[in-house]
Amino acid sequence: INWLNRKTWKLIQKLSFTCQFKFKLEEDYELNDPLAKLGMKDVFCAGSADLSGMNGEGGLFLSTVAHKAFVELLCYIPDTHFRADHPFLFFIRHNKTKSILFFGRFSSPQ
Repeated sequence: INWLNRKTWKLIQKLSFTCQFKFKLEEDYELNDPLAKLGMKDVFCAGSADLSGMNGEGGLFLSTVAHKAFVELLCYIPDTHFRADHPFLFFIRHNKTKSILFFGRFSSPQ
């Protein structure tokens, strides 16, 4: 992500350690249509799917591909300056490798 430079990341770290809020996000998706649009059509048809590498025989196909994501965060540190009453982006990062493991957008605070 090009805009995630050192200055932006320091701001994100500051916000994530000087905050007082709680949020919970849960979302699930059926991925059959998006995967078919990307070219994975045969895998959903019993007659044309070739998943023989999984069982050595064949006859396997996918009926549904589902994805579910769940994030719950409770952050409390006194002297907060950030209010989570508006849309914001959040990241879950593996500090050792600096890899972004999860990236989300919270867009409907209540």
